[in-house]
Amino acid sequence: MKEARKNVAFAKLNNCPTSPRKMRLVADMVRGMSVEKALFLLANSPKEASGRLEKLIRSALNNWVQKNEEGRVEDAGLYIGEISVDSGRMLKRIQPAPQGRAHRIRKRSNHVTVVLHERNSQEEVVAETNEDNA
Repeated sequence: MKEARKNVAFAKLNNCPTSPRKMRLVADMVRGMSVEKALFLLANSPKEASGRLEKLIRSALNNWVQKNEEGRVEDAGLYIGEISVDSGRMLKRIQPAPQGRAHRIRKRSNHVTVVLHERNSQEEVVAETNEDNA
């Protein structure tokens, strides 16, 4: 497994202080897209989670460059192959409520993992026809 990971470019973001539900909305928006298109979309998105995800994708892209020094990013045709958002730790706080009671507030966080894949020439043709039909 360690040998297989040497050729895979990925990046992880742990304990991001955004709820997993909000982060999944942004992650679903860019899943399967080319890296350039995803970065453009995230840079122009009004959601707060998009800034964090953009930085994470840039980190994964830099990891790919470090592992493939002889290759060029433009020629590789990188796309977001896998992106997963998992629940992280939860901070529990208490807020005063009427009649001496207390309500619990759960401040959620998440873990995001991005894996970049290279597009083969056959996959590229299929992806372009799918984008044109949509």
